[in-house]
Amino acid sequence: MAEARRVTLKDIAKSLGVSVNTVSRALTGKDSVGEETRARIKAEADRLGYVPNSMARSLVLGSAMTLGLVITNPSNPFYAQLISTIEQRGRIHGYSLMLLVTEESPQGDQAAAETLLRWGVDGALVVPVQGDGEHWDRLNESGVPVVCLNRGFPSLELDFIGVDYERSAYEAALHLIDGGARTLCLLEEDLPISPVADRITGFRRALAESGISPTVDPVVAVPTRRQESLALPWEPADAYRLAQQIVRGRDLPDAIMVGNDYFALGVYRALTEASLHVADDVLVGGFGDHPFAAYLNPALTTVRLPAAEIGTSAVDLLLRRVKGDGSQERAEKQRLPARLVERASSRAGRSAST
Repeated sequence: MAEARRVTLKDIAKSLGVSVNTVSRALTGKDSVGEETRARIKAEADRLGYVPNSMARSLVLGSAMTLGLVITNPSNPFYAQLISTIEQRGRIHGYSLMLLVTEESPQGDQAAAETLLRWGVDGALVVPVQGDGEHWDRLNESGVPVVCLNRGFPSLELDFIGVDYERSAYEAALHLIDGGARTLCLLEEDLPISPVADRITGFRRALAESGISPTVDPVVAVPTRRQESLALPWEPADAYRLAQQIVRGRDLPDAIMVGNDYFALGVYRALTEASLHVADDVLVGGFGDHPFAAYLNPALTTVRLPAAEIGTSAVDLLLRRVKGDGSQERAEKQRLPARLVERASSRAGRSAST
């Protein structure tokens, strides 16, 4: 059986009796080709099954037409939406996407920077493993623009677009306090990253400004599973065991806030098994607005993160850097607001589960 041969511009030109140059100009949208000729060439290209050779096109344009995207864990619903938005936005502008996953490994993070440089991508969108970000700074200085997503490096001149975690956690905690809570605790993952630190800062600020002075530290660290597998980065069982300890303690808090909605699953179970009711006995607030949040009973009050807005803004900023528009400007640092979605879990005396 003969091996299928890739259809070329020469094949289309021969079929229509026109020059290869005319076919090339027609398919790349050049103005020097009449609309009737362009339509005829495109129709013949479709009939023959022509697929553009992106590598050849890159050589002509002097650009790979590819953006690198480095993510710590794509199973995170926030990052899954981010990937989808970035891929769609890039495709609108004619760019393909190279996805690399680091799984919170510093070695993987550095290897990702080296891979992007080796493959010659036009720019990089990066959720970095925080710590030493010098390899991303070097990539940026080498001519491959870098935009950090969700986590940044304040000491480095790298563009950053993320969530205003401090403000959103502050507002979520105030909402629970406004609902009557005077004793609160926060179940937060133990990963040393800026989103976690910012949420803790916002939570503590809300307590301080409300005149609440806990006698014990209200922040409880939940073990993270991010470095163990490509599965979901959070394990409700860990939050469940910690919530059990809280429930069995001498002083039951008025409200429990969690750093992500998966921890709320563990909190709900611990409260239910102790014959306590979410909202009536303990207010609960989440973070992330994951798909199941609205279907818990009672529905979970949580913070909805602006993943689509971050993805769109990041691609637009990166392409501006790639094209050299404003490339001499100082690095941009953008923190986009999140939205508190109020549901029944933060309303005492609830009469419904919506």
